[in-house]
Amino acid sequence: MKRKKSFLKKITLLFVLFFLIHVGHTFVTNDAVGLPEKLQGFGTIKQEEHPIASDKYGWELVLVNRDNYIPDDYEMDLMELSNGQKIDSRIYPYLQEMFDDARNAGVYPFVRDGYRTAEEQQQILDDKIASYRSEGYTKHMAEETAMEWVALPGTSEHQLGLAVDINADTSKCSRDDVYNWLLENSYKYGFIQRYPSGKTSITGVANEPWHYRYVGKEAAEEIHQSGLCLEEYVENLK
Repeated sequence: MKRKKSFLKKITLLFVLFFLIHVGHTFVTNDAVGLPEKLQGFGTIKQEEHPIASDKYGWELVLVNRDNYIPDDYEMDLMELSNGQKIDSRIYPYLQEMFDDARNAGVYPFVRDGYRTAEEQQQILDDKIASYRSEGYTKHMAEETAMEWVALPGTSEHQLGLAVDINADTSKCSRDDVYNWLLENSYKYGFIQRYPSGKTSITGVANEPWHYRYVGKEAAEEIHQSGLCLEEYVENLK
Protein backbone atom coordinates (compact mmCIF):
# COMPACT_ATOMS: atom_id res chain seq x y z
CA MET A 1 0.00 0.00 0.00
CA LYS A 2 2.83 2.36 0.94
CA ARG A 3 4.58 1.54 -2.32
CA LYS A 4 1.40 2.35 -4.22
CA LYS A 5 1.04 5.73 -2.48
CA SER A 6 4.70 6.48 -3.07
CA PHE A 7 4.32 5.61 -6.73
CA LEU A 8 1.24 7.86 -7.04
CA LYS A 9 3.11 10.74 -5.39
CA LYS A 10 5.97 10.36 -7.86
CA ILE A 11 3.56 10.31 -10.80
CA THR A 12 1.78 13.39 -9.46
CA LEU A 13 5.08 15.22 -8.91
CA LEU A 14 6.28 14.39 -12.41
CA PHE A 15 2.99 15.60 -13.87
CA VAL A 16 3.22 18.90 -11.96
CA LEU A 17 6.82 19.43 -13.05
CA PHE A 18 5.95 18.67 -16.67
CA PHE A 19 3.01 21.08 -16.53
CA LEU A 20 5.09 23.90 -15.06
CA ILE A 21 7.90 23.44 -17.58
CA HIS A 22 5.49 23.25 -20.50
CA VAL A 23 3.52 26.35 -19.46
CA GLY A 24 6.71 28.29 -18.81
CA HIS A 25 8.04 27.46 -22.25
CA THR A 26 4.80 28.53 -23.95
CA PHE A 27 4.74 31.80 -22.04
CA VAL A 28 8.26 32.71 -23.13
CA THR A 29 7.58 31.80 -26.75
CA ASN A 30 4.39 33.82 -27.03
CA ASP A 31 5.56 36.94 -25.22
CA ALA A 32 9.13 37.21 -26.44
CA VAL A 33 10.41 34.94 -29.16
CA GLY A 34 7.09 34.74 -30.98
CA LEU A 35 6.38 38.48 -31.24
CA PRO A 36 6.09 39.72 -34.83
CA GLU A 37 9.28 41.44 -35.90
CA LYS A 38 7.47 44.68 -36.81
CA LEU A 39 6.32 44.99 -33.18
CA GLN A 40 9.83 44.62 -31.80
CA GLY A 41 11.71 47.19 -33.85
CA PHE A 42 11.31 50.40 -35.80
CA GLY A 43 7.77 49.57 -36.86
CA THR A 44 6.47 50.04 -33.33
CA ILE A 45 8.14 53.44 -32.92
CA LYS A 46 6.98 54.55 -36.33
CA GLN A 47 3.37 53.61 -35.71
CA GLU A 48 3.32 55.26 -32.29
CA GLU A 49 4.83 58.54 -33.48
CA HIS A 50 3.14 58.93 -36.86
CA PRO A 51 -0.30 58.22 -38.29
CA ILE A 52 -0.34 55.38 -40.79
CA ALA A 53 -1.64 56.00 -44.31
CA SER A 54 -5.12 54.61 -44.91
CA ASP A 55 -6.88 53.19 -47.97
CA LYS A 56 -10.25 54.28 -46.57
CA TYR A 57 -11.05 56.14 -49.80
CA GLY A 58 -9.57 53.51 -52.12
CA TRP A 59 -6.05 52.46 -53.06
CA GLU A 60 -5.78 55.34 -55.53
CA LEU A 61 -6.17 57.91 -52.74
CA VAL A 62 -3.77 56.52 -50.14
CA LEU A 63 -2.21 59.68 -48.72
CA VAL A 64 1.48 59.27 -47.96
CA ASN A 65 3.52 62.23 -46.74
CA ARG A 66 5.68 63.39 -43.84
CA ASP A 67 2.75 62.81 -41.46
CA ASN A 68 1.37 59.56 -42.89
CA TYR A 69 3.67 56.57 -43.15
CA ILE A 70 3.24 53.65 -45.52
CA PRO A 71 1.72 50.66 -43.67
CA ASP A 72 4.14 47.81 -42.98
CA ASP A 73 1.77 45.39 -44.72
CA TYR A 74 1.19 47.53 -47.82
CA GLU A 75 1.12 45.36 -50.94
CA MET A 76 1.37 46.10 -54.65
CA ASP A 77 1.76 44.20 -57.89
CA LEU A 78 4.80 45.70 -59.60
CA MET A 79 5.50 45.52 -63.31
CA GLU A 80 8.62 46.54 -65.18
CA LEU A 81 8.59 49.12 -67.97
CA SER A 82 10.73 48.85 -71.08
CA ASN A 83 13.44 51.06 -69.53
CA GLY A 84 13.65 49.00 -66.35
CA GLN A 85 11.61 51.28 -64.10
CA LYS A 86 8.81 49.68 -62.10
CA ILE A 87 5.27 50.82 -61.29
CA ASP A 88 2.11 49.37 -59.76
CA SER A 89 0.54 47.35 -62.57
CA ARG A 90 -2.86 48.92 -61.87
CA ILE A 91 -1.74 52.31 -63.18
CA TYR A 92 0.01 51.03 -66.30
CA PRO A 93 -2.92 51.25 -68.77
CA TYR A 94 -3.56 54.89 -67.85
CA LEU A 95 0.11 55.83 -67.96
CA GLN A 96 0.55 54.19 -71.35
CA GLU A 97 -2.53 55.93 -72.75
CA MET A 98 -1.28 59.28 -71.47
CA PHE A 99 2.16 58.81 -73.01
CA ASP A 100 0.68 57.65 -76.32
CA ASP A 101 -1.52 60.74 -76.54
CA ALA A 102 1.38 62.99 -75.54
CA ARG A 103 3.53 61.59 -78.34
CA ASN A 104 0.70 62.05 -80.81
CA ALA A 105 0.65 65.68 -79.71
CA GLY A 106 4.37 66.05 -80.41
CA VAL A 107 5.82 65.75 -76.89
CA TYR A 108 7.89 62.80 -75.74
CA PRO A 109 7.78 61.92 -72.04
CA PHE A 110 9.37 58.94 -70.33
CA VAL A 111 9.46 57.61 -66.78
CA ARG A 112 12.77 58.62 -65.26
CA ASP A 113 11.96 57.17 -61.86
CA GLY A 114 9.17 54.90 -60.63
CA TYR A 115 8.99 52.51 -57.69
CA ARG A 116 11.76 52.69 -55.09
CA THR A 117 12.63 50.47 -52.17
CA ALA A 118 13.16 52.02 -48.74
CA GLU A 119 16.89 51.44 -49.17
CA GLU A 120 16.93 53.28 -52.49
CA GLN A 121 14.97 56.14 -50.98
CA GLN A 122 17.44 56.38 -48.09
CA GLN A 123 20.38 56.46 -50.50
CA ILE A 124 18.84 59.31 -52.50
CA LEU A 125 18.26 61.26 -49.29
CA ASP A 126 21.81 60.60 -48.07
CA ASP A 127 23.23 61.74 -51.41
CA LYS A 128 21.17 64.93 -51.29
CA ILE A 129 22.35 65.71 -47.77
CA ALA A 130 25.96 65.07 -48.78
CA SER A 131 25.55 67.40 -51.74
CA TYR A 132 24.39 70.25 -49.52
CA ARG A 133 27.14 69.52 -47.01
CA SER A 134 29.71 69.86 -49.81
CA GLU A 135 28.30 73.32 -50.51
CA GLY A 136 29.04 74.41 -46.95
CA TYR A 137 25.69 73.76 -45.27
CA THR A 138 25.72 72.72 -41.63
CA LYS A 139 24.58 69.16 -40.95
CA HIS A 140 21.22 70.37 -39.64
CA MET A 141 20.61 72.76 -42.52
CA ALA A 142 21.68 70.15 -45.08
CA GLU A 143 19.19 67.65 -43.66
CA GLU A 144 16.36 70.20 -43.47
CA THR A 145 16.94 71.43 -47.02
CA ALA A 146 17.34 67.93 -48.44
CA MET A 147 14.01 66.86 -46.97
CA GLU A 148 12.25 69.65 -48.86
CA TRP A 149 13.08 67.67 -51.99
CA VAL A 150 13.50 64.07 -50.88
CA ALA A 151 11.07 62.26 -48.60
CA LEU A 152 12.13 60.12 -45.67
CA PRO A 153 11.93 56.38 -46.31
CA GLY A 154 8.44 55.25 -45.42
CA THR A 155 6.89 58.56 -46.48
CA SER A 156 7.71 58.54 -50.20
CA GLU A 157 5.03 57.97 -52.81
CA HIS A 158 7.63 56.23 -54.92
CA GLN A 159 7.43 53.35 -52.43
CA LEU A 160 3.73 52.97 -53.29
CA GLY A 161 4.40 52.36 -56.97
CA LEU A 162 1.73 54.96 -57.77
CA ALA A 163 4.07 57.88 -58.49
CA VAL A 164 6.39 58.55 -61.40
CA ASP A 165 9.01 61.17 -62.10
CA ILE A 166 8.57 62.12 -65.75
CA ASN A 167 11.24 63.61 -67.97
CA ALA A 168 11.47 64.53 -71.65
CA ASP A 169 13.29 62.98 -74.55
CA THR A 170 15.19 66.20 -75.17
CA SER A 171 16.30 65.04 -78.61
CA LYS A 172 12.68 65.51 -79.68
CA CYS A 173 11.20 68.15 -77.36
CA SER A 174 11.99 70.27 -74.31
CA ARG A 175 11.22 69.52 -70.68
CA ASP A 176 8.91 72.53 -70.62
CA ASP A 177 6.95 71.05 -73.53
CA VAL A 178 6.38 67.88 -71.54
CA TYR A 179 5.60 69.61 -68.25
CA ASN A 180 3.16 72.04 -69.86
CA TRP A 181 1.35 69.24 -71.66
CA LEU A 182 1.11 67.18 -68.47
CA LEU A 183 -0.16 70.14 -66.48
CA GLU A 184 -3.00 70.63 -68.95
CA ASN A 185 -3.85 67.01 -69.71
CA SER A 186 -2.68 64.55 -67.04
CA TYR A 187 -5.96 64.67 -65.11
CA LYS A 188 -7.76 63.08 -68.09
CA TYR A 189 -5.83 59.90 -67.38
CA GLY A 190 -6.11 59.97 -63.58
CA PHE A 191 -2.80 61.69 -62.77
CA ILE A 192 -2.07 64.90 -60.87
CA GLN A 193 1.03 67.00 -60.35
CA ARG A 194 1.57 65.94 -56.78
CA TYR A 195 3.71 68.83 -55.54
CA PRO A 196 2.54 72.04 -57.23
CA SER A 197 3.92 75.50 -56.56
CA GLY A 198 2.19 77.36 -53.77
CA LYS A 199 1.39 74.20 -51.79
CA THR A 200 4.75 73.47 -50.16
CA SER A 201 3.52 74.48 -46.70
CA ILE A 202 0.84 71.78 -47.00
CA THR A 203 2.62 68.99 -48.88
CA GLY A 204 5.98 69.54 -47.20
CA VAL A 205 7.70 69.21 -50.59
CA ALA A 206 8.95 71.94 -52.91
CA ASN A 207 7.44 72.37 -56.38
CA GLU A 208 8.24 69.34 -58.55
CA PRO A 209 6.84 69.72 -62.08
CA TRP A 210 8.07 66.21 -62.93
CA HIS A 211 6.39 64.25 -60.11
CA TYR A 212 3.00 62.78 -61.01
CA ARG A 213 0.74 60.59 -58.93
CA TYR A 214 -2.14 58.38 -60.00
CA VAL A 215 -5.34 59.12 -58.04
CA GLY A 216 -8.03 57.94 -60.47
CA LYS A 217 -9.84 59.94 -63.14
CA GLU A 218 -12.66 61.29 -60.97
CA ALA A 219 -10.38 62.59 -58.22
CA ALA A 220 -7.82 63.90 -60.72
CA GLU A 221 -10.44 65.98 -62.54
CA GLU A 222 -11.79 67.41 -59.27
CA ILE A 223 -8.28 68.27 -58.09
CA HIS A 224 -7.43 69.84 -61.45
CA GLN A 225 -10.55 72.01 -61.48
CA SER A 226 -10.38 73.04 -57.83
CA GLY A 227 -6.65 73.72 -57.60
CA LEU A 228 -6.39 71.64 -54.45
CA CYS A 229 -3.43 69.45 -53.59
CA LEU A 230 -3.99 65.83 -52.53
CA GLU A 231 -3.81 66.67 -48.82
CA GLU A 232 -6.60 69.23 -49.18
CA TYR A 233 -8.69 66.94 -51.36
CA VAL A 234 -8.52 64.02 -48.93
CA GLU A 235 -9.29 66.33 -46.01
CA ASN A 236 -12.46 67.45 -47.80
CA LEU A 237 -13.57 63.83 -48.13
CA LYS A 238 -13.71 63.38 -44.37
